Amino acid sequence: METPISNETPWVPSQRYPDERLRDLDPSFAKYRNMNGAVQKLAGGTRWGEGPVWFGDHRCLIWSDVPANRMFRWDEQTGQTTIFRSPSNFSNGNTRDREGRLITCEHLGRRVVRTEHDGRITVLADGFEGKRLNSPNDVVVKSDGTIWFTDPPFGILGDHEGMRAESEMPQAVWRVDPASGRMWKMADDILGPNGLAFSPDESLLYVVESRANPRNIVSYAVRADGTLGPKRDFITAEAGGTPDGFRVDEDGNLWCGWGMGTEEQDGVRVFNAAGAPIGHITLPERCANVCFGGPHRNRLFIAGARSLYSVFVNTRGVAGG
Repeated sequence: METPISNETPWVPSQRYPDERLRDLDPSFAKYRNMNGAVQKLAGGTRWGEGPVWFGDHRCLIWSDVPANRMFRWDEQTGQTTIFRSPSNFSNGNTRDREGRLITCEHLGRRVVRTEHDGRITVLADGFEGKRLNSPNDVVVKSDGTIWFTDPPFGILGDHEGMRAESEMPQAVWRVDPASGRMWKMADDILGPNGLAFSPDESLLYVVESRANPRNIVSYAVRADGTLGPKRDFITAEAGGTPDGFRVDEDGNLWCGWGMGTEEQDGVRVFNAAGAPIGHITLPERCANVCFGGPHRNRLFIAGARSLYSVFVNTRGVAGG
């Protein structure tokens, strides 16, 4: 069985500080770079890495290998990578709820599930009014405990990352209350809803519109009653840019999985709270998603298409992602 190994593909760590892979696109990014914060490759060998999530109580990272139908666990203390779940129902995005339980989007099951502390699987959402979801993609948890996820059709378009099937509902962003099981369709005006995250004060919801041309990230004001305001364009990707999963730091910056096959694009693109690009972390492959981890949430974990990376940065990720 294939398993990621740290030296599976050539990787040359930076021989100097600061690491030249962290590039300023604006002088304001300098404050977020540590002088000796170098990009590290932690594992390799995935087919399409996705959905990294940090478990500080276990000092490990869990992430998905979507087309390989498995999930992996990287151990911080040993540096070893082992299989966490196989098969995984072609899992994609992951996060933790406010009680520390793993929340996972499954393509094959067409559902969002929670892994209980004892290992049992609880289905949180798999349909609405008698119709099945498409293929939940990415997920975040709000401070009130509600779970927000995107539901594009990517996992039912073929058999590589799920199983070919007919769509029964429009692609949308959903909110589910895990206590009552009640679901709300929050937005269905996004072409290919993908990564999503809240601003630090949860007044804005950001969503990647991955099938727009050019691709972009849109925002919605979150009203006091939990509903969303009108969709607004927040970031329009430059030619060739492809945002995917992302997370937000304490200053409201968006750290976005990015790329489209060129060195200038592949890696992590950082935008400030006004939507301006301020920094880039260059990688030798396209990046699908990121998360913050470590005791201070200042270690950025990066799920590239084929490899897992990390770098310590001078900011902290917000909770819930």
